[in-house]
Amino acid sequence: MTKLDGIIIKGIGGFYYVEAAGEIYECKARGVFRKSGIKPLAGDRVSISINDNAENIIDEIHERKTVFMRPPVANVDRLFIVSSVCEPKPVLLIIDRLTALAVNKGIEPVVVFTKNDLESADEYVSIYEKAGIKVFSVSCTTGEGVDKVKAELKNHISAFCGNSGVGKSSLLNAIDKNLSLATGEISDKLGRGRHTTRHSELFKVEGGYVADTPGFSSFDPDESEIILKEDLPYAFAEFEPYIGECKFTSCLHVKDKGCRIIKAVEDGEIPVSRHESYCSMMEQAKNIKEWEINQRKK
Repeated sequence: MTKLDGIIIKGIGGFYYVEAAGEIYECKARGVFRKSGIKPLAGDRVSISINDNAENIIDEIHERKTVFMRPPVANVDRLFIVSSVCEPKPVLLIIDRLTALAVNKGIEPVVVFTKNDLESADEYVSIYEKAGIKVFSVSCTTGEGVDKVKAELKNHISAFCGNSGVGKSSLLNAIDKNLSLATGEISDKLGRGRHTTRHSELFKVEGGYVADTPGFSSFDPDESEIILKEDLPYAFAEFEPYIGECKFTSCLHVKDKGCRIIKAVEDGEIPVSRHESYCSMMEQAKNIKEWEINQRKK
């Protein structure tokens, strides 16, 4: 018997495929995980036992840094939010919801605007630069900016999300043709376009991994992914220098008198669109209780 540490690349039908020591091993999970209500996920760092005359076994799932249950993937540390600069136009509220969701989970958001050969992305790039979020402008037609996005994958487990038509598949294809071909084959076989599967898989790209997941194909986070109102201001990193400086400790930073964040918006220190998105999200979050979120996740 040999003990190895590795990472789950995919799990299908009770079998888990673990990359360890440069090889892929088919494994079963120990029954104790099922009894504990723990399901191994793509992205999990694990310890496995390699057996010559029996099934290989996942012995231990190491602590997860981050987790998405829908879609099911663990340890994603970069979420690439892909939007086109035109055809279709960006919806900043959706982008901001996803950046906030990522920050709230301890994941670094990266915003990518495609189709800059058709229209300038400068206006949008400046918003996210001012917000302190990594942002790139690319063209999959000319190749401009693609290498910069590609370089961001190294040593990370990344997921890409983007609505149909924004050029997410074209971007993945420009980053690594093998990745796009592989994900396309899986989509065809599993009916990915009809959302009939919850299968997730990691692909090795540029010294890191890219998660191909059914749930990230849409610019609409799962309804269970609501950020509590007390956490929401911290999900907008550009708000943080002003938190605690408002006139009232109960300030929600929406239209409250003496709000330091509103003043920062008026002074041009925080982008107007970012605060508008925050206000929209706060309207949703302020009446949600933690037990309701936990109920939705079941």
